[in-house]
Formats: sequence, structure tokens, C-alpha cells
Amino acid sequence: MIPQLPLALRWPRRQRFEHFHAGANAAAVAAVRTLALAPGAPWVYLHGSRGSGRSHLLMAACQAAAAAGRRVQYLPLATLGDHAAVLRGVAGSELLALDDLGAIAGRREAEHALFDLYNRARAEGSALLFAADATPAKLGLELPDLRSRLGACTQFALKPLDDDERRAVLKEQAAARGIELDDSVLDWLFARYARDLGALLDLLDQLDQASLAAQRRITIPFLRGVLRDGGESPR
Repeated sequence: MIPQLPLALRWPRRQRFEHFHAGANAAAVAAVRTLALAPGAPWVYLHGSRGSGRSHLLMAACQAAAAAGRRVQYLPLATLGDHAAVLRGVAGSELLALDDLGAIAGRREAEHALFDLYNRARAEGSALLFAADATPAKLGLELPDLRSRLGACTQFALKPLDDDERRAVLKEQAAARGIELDDSVLDWLFARYARDLGALLDLLDQLDQASLAAQRRITIPFLRGVLRDGGESPR
């Protein structure tokens, strides 16, 4: 029996192109956006470290394609069970985004299933979008033909935003909410909490709500109280 696929995934509200801060990744964002919206566009393979925005761009592509009336599917392979059965059961998508390809590396049946899916998608005119933490050549795939197929995609190495860029994004997002974040507050946050931009923006949402409720500015003492009460964990 084929596992239930996440066809009706409720897309996270922040995982959209307009919420992706490209930095040095503008060319990758443009290629993914084109793939999402233009049938026949080159397939794309993204690779980068955790926090580089791989999953964000895949889900943004799915949301944009769905809004344009295309049938889409997002497969987070690292969280799925029988990879071979899942990949062989995929059907009917005009855009299929496959995340965390490293989850199938070294799994013979799953690799063959992805190879077959790749060829089937080509024949049917579907579009594939891939993401992993390494290039096809360095992913640990055992099937040479699969490495070759993936290597033929347009590849982009995603670069995470540096600290200055993250700080600028947080200040910009805070200003849009009418919040002034002092440099001392940002220093305190960056020294103690995860620097993943998505996590920091979620934290900003929490601080915004707490600040409004308490009618207080966001200062370091206020931060300490909110994060202690909210159970936030240091990085």
C-alpha cells in the first residue's frame, strides 16, 4: 500500500518568494521562480547547508505554481517512510519539489525509483525541483545514471545570509511593525539564540505580540522575561 502523500499540504505562510531574502542567491531565486511559473523551464537542483533556504524556496515554488493553477506536490523525503513506494506512487503533478535528497542516498530501491520518476517526468512534461545538502556528485548516490541525470539539472549553491544581512532583515521587519530594535538588543539575541532567519522572524512575531500586550519597548530586560516565560531555548 502506497503511503498517503502530502498533496493537500497547508503551505506555511512565510514560505513564499516575497519572504525570501535573496542576498547572494538572486540567480537561484529567479531560476526557481521561472521553473514554478513557466512550463518547459530548466529543472533546478539546489544545494546548501541547513539554514540556506532550500526548503523555503521549494515551498515558495509550490505555492506560486499552485496560485498559477498548476498541480503541485512537495515531498520532504527526510520525513517520509518507504521512499521507493512514495516515489513510485507520485502521479499527476505538473511541478514536483523533492526536498532532502540525501535521505535516499545509498538506498538501492529508492534510487531506482527516483531514476524512473525522473525519466517519467521528462516524458510527461512535468517539472522537477530538487534540494539537498550537497551536489549530486557528493551526495553519496550509488546509481551512476541517477547522478548523471541530477547533474544535468541547473545547479545552484545556496549561501546563507551573513550576520549583517540577517540583522538588516530583522531591523527592516521590525520597522514594518513599528518596532525599533537597538543594536544592543540584536547583539544580545545573536549571542544567545539560533541564527536561522526563519526562527528569528518567528521570534520577532512573538516579541511583537508580547510588546503590544505589555505596552513596553523591546529592551534586553524585557527580552529576558519574555523568552524565559516562553521557554525559548538558546542555540
